[in-house]
Amino acid sequence: MDRFQAMQLFTRIVELGSFTKAADDRQLPRATVTLAVQQLEKRLGTRLLNRTTRQVSPTPDGQAYYERCQRLLSDLEETEAAFGSATSQPKGQLRVNLQSTVAKHFVLPVIADFFALYPDIELEIGLDDRLVDLVREGVDCVLRVGELSDSSLVGRRVASLQQVTCASRDYLVRHGTPDTLADLRGHRAVNFLSTRSGKVLPFDFVVDGEPRSVQLKGVVTVSDADAYAACCIAHLGLVQMPRYHVEAQLQDGTLCEVLPQWRPAPMPVTVLYPHQRQLSPRVRVFVDWLAGVMARAT
Repeated sequence: MDRFQAMQLFTRIVELGSFTKAADDRQLPRATVTLAVQQLEKRLGTRLLNRTTRQVSPTPDGQAYYERCQRLLSDLEETEAAFGSATSQPKGQLRVNLQSTVAKHFVLPVIADFFALYPDIELEIGLDDRLVDLVREGVDCVLRVGELSDSSLVGRRVASLQQVTCASRDYLVRHGTPDTLADLRGHRAVNFLSTRSGKVLPFDFVVDGEPRSVQLKGVVTVSDADAYAACCIAHLGLVQMPRYHVEAQLQDGTLCEVLPQWRPAPMPVTVLYPHQRQLSPRVRVFVDWLAGVMARAT
């Protein structure tokens, strides 16, 4: 096993947290994986991995070596692609994490189109909205909704989602339709708990070009977009969310938009990936494809 193969194997062990899983992933005997790591540690003169019966994790030296391996392997892949055939296609495994509701609505219905274009790429897709440590978890890129502040990542905005404030028709019949922000004091909300901040999100509005936030009381708080919409449809109060998620209910009259003159600012959708000098070809084509999907859909 040459040095680059050993580096590739080592990065998979760190990403999967297991010798056995890495062996299966690389289609190698587990004994070969163990021996390769032992030889790598002997050559480097340091211990790279902490091994227990349940998991494998990098030592501080192992984490530093892992991050350098990622950069070197990315550079190697980029260099080979630059000098390869003009008709060569990106290949290999790509690990991505997508915000679940956006993925289910926009991305997954057309994911077969990506494989038609790039049949040699294998996608591993995680669906959630948690904070992902891309380097430690071996994730190549994430798709996130909302304003982001992690300066350690490179971001590419791929869409802006129009937001609406709405309630069920039955709720408005019983409680009245607010005409001003002051009227909201007599209303209740379905509140949304951000899994990223651990805080209940306020209702945001843009009034005369200036942002305004209002915190409303409610009888239920949720942390899932589908549950958020379902509670609104169940007449439990006002919600504020991307329009695409409730478009059908707005069209058929189940839900009604309120305060349309003071809609919240559009919600950005961003693809994030680790800061590197270059993107591997498979990450680049996925990010470009994702940007095209979101641009056409929104």
